[in-house]
Amino acid sequence: MADKELAPKDIARKARAALKAKADPVRARGAERYFKDTVKCYGVPAPEVHVLVSELYGLVKGDWTVAEAIALCDLLFADPELEAKSVGALILIRFQKSYPPAFFAKVKSWLAADRLANWASVDVLCPEAMGAFLERYPAHVEKIKAWAFHPNRWVKRASLVSFIKLARKPAFLAAIYEISASVFPVEDDLVQKANGWLLREAGKADPARLERFLLEHGPAIPRTTLRYAIERFPPARRKALLLETK
Repeated sequence: MADKELAPKDIARKARAALKAKADPVRARGAERYFKDTVKCYGVPAPEVHVLVSELYGLVKGDWTVAEAIALCDLLFADPELEAKSVGALILIRFQKSYPPAFFAKVKSWLAADRLANWASVDVLCPEAMGAFLERYPAHVEKIKAWAFHPNRWVKRASLVSFIKLARKPAFLAAIYEISASVFPVEDDLVQKANGWLLREAGKADPARLERFLLEHGPAIPRTTLRYAIERFPPARRKALLLETK
């Protein structure tokens, strides 16, 4: 890394300085109230975070490998602020074509250690990064099924949202429905909502299959999950499914 002009610690320092300069305490307090989890924010709007990511990535594009991007995440994911975590995740996503097999365990370690301890951070990283990883290494689909049984809520949520971008691909639907059913007993609302979101996306690929799945499992499905899952059905069918799955 010595021959590279900017090391991960340099980009982390630039990211923090830029976020502090853009900070809006009023917006930050409003964002923090929005989350049920205890989170910290700079109060920087998402479009400005994306502009910053593009600027920082431009400084290292062509010099960094995925190893440096992972090292940057090790630094920024330790920060309490949502925007710092987003910067790390969004830069890492730029390297998705070169994730190594070891990336799977690395992401799990961040989640299990509560480095991404809110739904927004999990949802920034996992649909894009883990979705790309699973598409590149489909053998890991079997391995991620075990995440649904992990005691950490963020690992559980990641087992679901990692498939969001893959839900329209028929090759992944069997695994999606298996994982979905496996978390029905989980009472955590952030897992239930993620599950409903995933089912809704899977239903875009095959609405009839989603409907059969919902009718098959009926009362076992948490109502929160069900309501999210059926959002795209016509109103009359939504009402019927709510009754038929009781």
